[in-house]
Amino acid sequence: MDSQEDPGRRLRMRGKVSRGEKPGYSNLGKRRRSYPTEAGYANGPDKAPSYQDVCRNSGHAETVRVDYDDKEMDLEELLGYYFMVIDPLAVNKQGNDVGIQYRTGIYYTDEGQLPTIRKVFREQQEKIGRALAVAVEPLRNFFPAEEYHQKYLDKNPGGYCHIPRSFFSIKKSFQ
Repeated sequence: MDSQEDPGRRLRMRGKVSRGEKPGYSNLGKRRRSYPTEAGYANGPDKAPSYQDVCRNSGHAETVRVDYDDKEMDLEELLGYYFMVIDPLAVNKQGNDVGIQYRTGIYYTDEGQLPTIRKVFREQQEKIGRALAVAVEPLRNFFPAEEYHQKYLDKNPGGYCHIPRSFFSIKKSFQ
């Protein structure tokens, strides 16, 4: 993407995105700004899957794309929020959701992000005292999820999410 079109950075993260991570990441930032997010499927075969394909083990991870402005929030802070809402020890699982599509990962789009990702990963691993089950890989591909997955909890306020609802308004702590 051209730098005039993208003033910040992009990162794809996997926790439990179609329902929970998106509202949380949409509402972060020291200046109380919303950041664009998009639910999708990443790092599977090079063919756009449907949600049903993903549920039948297509190899893709349910993922959220977060476009953030690194002048307002650096990658280290963003990853701190990410580690607040995932279980970094769970393998192919988050909350009640189980399957390969629920594997946890950070898929970077810029090699320049890797030193910060590794630093935060190492700090989290030392804090927990065990090996993390969080993949750190370059983004190979990303396919937007169907429209009904975008802003899922806005459309389905009572929908399931393993992330506490209080996280969705975490930006209030910066006011």
